[in-house]
Amino acid sequence: MQVKETLNDGLKRGYQFTLPAAELATTVDAKLKEAQPEVEMKGFRKGKVPLAMLKKQFGPRVMGDAMQEAIDGALREHLEKSGDRPAAQPKVEMDNGEGWKEGDDVVVNVSYEALPEIPEVDLGKLSLERLTVPAEEAAINEALENLAKSAQDFSDRGKRRKAKDGDQVVIDFKGFVDGEAFEGGEAEDYPLVLGSNSFIPGFEDQLVGVKADDEIKVEVKFPEEYGAEHLAGKDAVFECKVKAVKVPQPAEVDDELAKKFGSDDLEALKKQISERLEQEYAGAARAVLKRSLLDQLDEQVKFELPESLVEAETDQIAHQLWHEEHPDEHGHDHGKIEATDEHKKLAERRVRLGLLLAEIGQKAEVTVTDQEMTQAVMQAARQYPGQERAFFEFIQQNQAAQQQLRAPIFEDKVVDHIAENAKVTEKKISKEELEKAVEALDQL
Repeated sequence: MQVKETLNDGLKRGYQFTLPAAELATTVDAKLKEAQPEVEMKGFRKGKVPLAMLKKQFGPRVMGDAMQEAIDGALREHLEKSGDRPAAQPKVEMDNGEGWKEGDDVVVNVSYEALPEIPEVDLGKLSLERLTVPAEEAAINEALENLAKSAQDFSDRGKRRKAKDGDQVVIDFKGFVDGEAFEGGEAEDYPLVLGSNSFIPGFEDQLVGVKADDEIKVEVKFPEEYGAEHLAGKDAVFECKVKAVKVPQPAEVDDELAKKFGSDDLEALKKQISERLEQEYAGAARAVLKRSLLDQLDEQVKFELPESLVEAETDQIAHQLWHEEHPDEHGHDHGKIEATDEHKKLAERRVRLGLLLAEIGQKAEVTVTDQEMTQAVMQAARQYPGQERAFFEFIQQNQAAQQQLRAPIFEDKVVDHIAENAKVTEKKISKEELEKAVEALDQL
């Protein structure tokens, strides 16, 4: 195999591989001779089929296999010698493919972008702030009050009580579209909390002010995106009879409330809430620290980026943001989405940091364990209730899906490794200050 360089421009590489016809013919003959003892053919005993007949019968297929093996082997050998790491799958094209015939040399053009050399990073020069937020008494009390509201009961205040937002109305109702009752549109003794927005927009508003024994027709319009297609966008009338109007009675913040939520007593519940709040604060603080870490790396470390990776990432960002701006468009039949300079700038940051974190992680021998992958798969499977087994099988058979789950775990572990080696100072702040720091992340 002869190799000639045809392109060396920045990270772009091009090579021409020439496989002499004589070498290819020798490989084909060797493969046929190897298979000859096991071949059976009408008119010949097993293993006695002439080589010429084997070549006529199986030669083209063996030739194709031999060409592919030779090209793959030459590319593999070239990459080992050069030390190049292609940013994506190399492009391989047969130079004389259309006019090639047996007896000709095989000429193949190979092109790719090499991954750049990643500069060494002195992690000790990174300065990070780890924010800590204690679970303050006010936040614990607020959480307790919310639990009490969620555990509230409702008491009947008689027939003269007019329903207000927050009250519970017990109703019988029956719905009609175009004068016809529709399936699933009726119920008896239904407890509806006004202001809960659990019914069609406008329904609950029309029940404000009703009293027990009132009968009222509620006129609404089903949303265009309503789940049942035969009702989406349709006008509807609900005939409602009010059975009772009840006012909320929040539960008392005491040991009984704690027991409703699985705690032994109020003090144990407060401790659980405190621990949960501090976990939430720690998660938010870690996001702030991670952004600071990535910002510093992006500012301090510069290197040439493979154009192919930047272009692919730019297109993906543009596509994702377009769908976020057009949530009703779920398919891909929307024409070409034009990427902007802002999309490209963000893509360059992502590619640069992705390559840098991968390099740091590789040198630090950061790995994702089987246990961590199993936990990630199980967590992702919860999004598909009733289809967990099918999801597990899909992940097992799909390398790309496995990588999607592995990548964020790997990145977080690399971030932890960097933080362990950086200069980190602790800073105690309030919940409000942490919320502002988190809000600032979306503004960058």
